[in-house]
Amino acid sequence: MLPQPSHLTCPECGASVPLGGVDAHVCDEQRKLDHRLLQVRDEVDAFHTQLSAWLASARGRFEVWIAERERPAFG
Repeated sequence: MLPQPSHLTCPECGASVPLGGVDAHVCDEQRKLDHRLLQVRDEVDAFHTQLSAWLASARGRFEVWIAERERPAFG
């Protein structure tokens, strides 16, 4: 028989929580955000790669040119 764990991982923030303190655990908002970003890191990297490729394409360069041209002048 395997020993019972003394801690559980909080599914919301990833913190290691003692078994006896699960009900009293309150997630830290920054840790919660960091944990969520870690979960979607591959998606963010893929988006960055796809956006970079699109911006390097003829269509992407044209869209950037149009956006810069149509941007209102400040000052």
